[in-house]
Amino acid sequence: MRILISGVCGFVGSTLARELAARGHTVSGFDNFIRPGSEMNRAALKKAGVSLFHADLRAPSDLETVPAADWVIDAAANPSVLAGVDGRTSSRQLVEHNLGGTVNLLEFCKTHRAGFVLLSTSRVYAITPLAELPVEVNDGAFRPKPEAELPPGLSPAGVRETFSTQAPVSLYGATKLASEAIALEYGETFGLPVFVNRCGVLAGAGQFGRADQGIFSFWINSWRAQQPLKYIGFGGHGHQVRDCLHPRDLVPLIEKQLAAPKFAAADRIANFAGGAGSAISLRQLSDWCTARFGPQAVATDSAPRPFDLPWVVLDSAKADRLWGWRPATPVGAVLDEIAVHAEQNPAWLERSAPF
Repeated sequence: MRILISGVCGFVGSTLARELAARGHTVSGFDNFIRPGSEMNRAALKKAGVSLFHADLRAPSDLETVPAADWVIDAAANPSVLAGVDGRTSSRQLVEHNLGGTVNLLEFCKTHRAGFVLLSTSRVYAITPLAELPVEVNDGAFRPKPEAELPPGLSPAGVRETFSTQAPVSLYGATKLASEAIALEYGETFGLPVFVNRCGVLAGAGQFGRADQGIFSFWINSWRAQQPLKYIGFGGHGHQVRDCLHPRDLVPLIEKQLAAPKFAAADRIANFAGGAGSAISLRQLSDWCTARFGPQAVATDSAPRPFDLPWVVLDSAKADRLWGWRPATPVGAVLDEIAVHAEQNPAWLERSAPF
């Protein structure tokens, strides 16, 4: 199978590329290398037999230089929920990267009759009902109150695909939700197999450490290096919860999707995440870091941060039902992997996300 991966030198793209190449697929990919640290993955990808190209998915003519493929995996995006509003990137750039880039990839797929896999996000789900979710603190972490009436599409197991996607979802979430819609329309209109994989928080060794994108890598690397850390919002206690998924756990799923292009259109969207079993709060992550590296003081700031939510866990029951998919890497193994990498690369924060 010939597979083309956008954003191939990012954490997720490079992980998928290496794993798929090791499974015998012909893998190529492109990147614009504007993200600090992305160039560090070049050598390992070439050694794995991945063909690399320099291209910016915002420029349609750049895609003329990349080879034809049977499938395209869209792993390129500005993945920060603060993108377009944090003063570092413009809203126009965000839309050009995340939505315009997806359109250009879909045009590539139309030209080459290729299938399309979009890596989407939990951030397509509506902010308001998640922000107003009735929660309580249990063992240093928020959880939905057992006696509370939860919004439709949500249970203690997490957010299901039927949960509201009504605005606001953040500009970032809106670009991904719009990309989902346009990808499915291209598939229907031009007869292309399309799958939308809504992923939880992706994490693992080699992820670039930024608080708004790779929170697990950022926290562990910062703790090991004794860099300042801060609990922001929700009283400044660090009780907010996210689940955790290693991107290599997506590879068996993607192989099944590549072999099943006739799947019903109604089943082309599903959640893929670590789920409740991998959910962890910042406070619990700090406890883990203390046990691994020793204690450190964490500052507090009770002021709310834009788009932050107390509890975001995805329910992947549909993925299990459709694909027999479940996460394979427990959260402890993901954290251990990041910690070992942090110990082996003491300047990782400076290299991948300079202060």
